[in-house]
Amino acid sequence: MNNIKSWRVRLHEIIFGAETTSGKTFDVLLIVSIFLSIIVVMLDSVASIHAVYGHLFFRLEWFFTFLFTVEYLLRLSCIGRPWRYATSFFGIIDLLAIIPSYLSLLLPGAEIFLVIRILRVLRIFRVLKLVQYIGEGNLLIKALKSSRQKITVFMFSVLSLVIIFGSLIYVIEGEQNGFTSIPTSIYWAIVTMTTVGYGDISPKTGFGQGLAALVMIVGYSIIAVPTGIVTAEITHQLKKKISNRSCPECGAGNHDDDAEYCKYCGASLRS
Repeated sequence: MNNIKSWRVRLHEIIFGAETTSGKTFDVLLIVSIFLSIIVVMLDSVASIHAVYGHLFFRLEWFFTFLFTVEYLLRLSCIGRPWRYATSFFGIIDLLAIIPSYLSLLLPGAEIFLVIRILRVLRIFRVLKLVQYIGEGNLLIKALKSSRQKITVFMFSVLSLVIIFGSLIYVIEGEQNGFTSIPTSIYWAIVTMTTVGYGDISPKTGFGQGLAALVMIVGYSIIAVPTGIVTAEITHQLKKKISNRSCPECGAGNHDDDAEYCKYCGASLRS
């Protein structure tokens, strides 16, 4: 029993231990494999290259699929709560990285979705000790949730403005200038207010051009509003320190630097 426990601890140190030499080496090799597998998928989508190297790409793809399948199973076997990891963000991404190959046996063409493997490169944050950016991403999500009421009010205000501006430009320009309906005019107002400016519809009259100028100015004025709302919510949390450790039970990361227990499953981080 002790041998099994020590084996799991050692395996966890290699697979999840981004702060150890063996863990970094494992992650670097994994990231290189991910990039190579993505290159294979992309090259295989080019008809001229596929005609010559299609059989080689097929073998390489199944090699990477087998490699990632073994890695996924090892991740599940070395943590105390495999289901917790399997339903985590990285666990779902790891699973999605291998499912398309098996689906392609039943649904031809499904292997094209293997490009989702590129998301696994997010593990490079741990290798380069940049986990704090993932933590700040989580803080951003929390900030968006806490400011959703303000953002909702803002979005309704913007919606009201584009309806008003769209209706006005429809009255001013009319169908003869390309504004064939109010929905089409609202589309123009959205494109203009967001400063995208496709140019597929444009006002021809002096009044219409004046209104367009006003819409552009309003657009520039409101762009910074949602940014300010979210920034105000996360400013006070930017100084928090994030640790590189992964929980030995559920595999979760993004813990505070002085944390002794996992904030997701409660397991000790000192084991």
